[in-house]
Amino acid sequence: MIIYPGIKPTMADTDIQTQRRELGEFVRTQREKLPLTDAGLPVGGRRRTPGLRREEVAQLAGLSTTWYTWIEQGRDVSVSPHALSRLAAALRLDRAERAYLFELAGKRDPEQPDSPPDDIAPAVRACVDAIVSPAYVLDRNWNARAWNTYAERLFLGWLTPGADRNLLRFIFLNPAAHTLIDGWEERARRVVAEFRAHAGSHLNDPAPRDLIGDLLRQSPAFAGLWQQRDVQEREGGARTFNHPVDGFLRYEQVTFNLVAPLDAKMTILIRADD
Repeated sequence: MIIYPGIKPTMADTDIQTQRRELGEFVRTQREKLPLTDAGLPVGGRRRTPGLRREEVAQLAGLSTTWYTWIEQGRDVSVSPHALSRLAAALRLDRAERAYLFELAGKRDPEQPDSPPDDIAPAVRACVDAIVSPAYVLDRNWNARAWNTYAERLFLGWLTPGADRNLLRFIFLNPAAHTLIDGWEERARRVVAEFRAHAGSHLNDPAPRDLIGDLLRQSPAFAGLWQQRDVQEREGGARTFNHPVDGFLRYEQVTFNLVAPLDAKMTILIRADD
């Protein structure tokens, strides 16, 4: 049985077991998604397994089939950063997926710089206030830590006084989000994939663990999307809203990674021409 984040551990090593099982499930799903042609392997004959076989991934990554199988099974195996790099290349992982792989394995990707300290600088808040478009900052657990009056007007039910500041709770637990966010289903899918990309390094910390657990229990929609294990970077693009006062609104989203705090991102919504 897979232990999902959100279930509080009952013994000291449960957190480690959860991480290993999540790593195995993630690697397995990525293997099954990868077409033979993308991996540079010939197509031919009938196959019982979607995507690549375990032995094919192991060969491409320079690992033994037994060792790779143990990774998928969530066993207690130690994989070096170099082996993880080869595995990421074999599975054709993109940047977000690669980062998630290293985070679950508890290894530092040698291609990534050290993380900055976790703090909200006053200058960041001042920057958000100075922007004349909706702008907000999300921390590592996707709580809004700073936002301006334009964002507060746009995101009724999320950034309004007294509301829960967590973006995931707003999207999945607040009925107002279904009306406000145009194309809610697609946006919800992307948001879960984006959050998974950032949550991999701290799945067992109390705050994200409890957040994910609450959403798994309270939102069938979130639970279904979370189990798909899609991983994506938070990207820009068109964002549309059905605002109860201002009507239909169209924006272009731009997202920046901040030097501080750790894992924080600033999002700006630029009004698009109709």
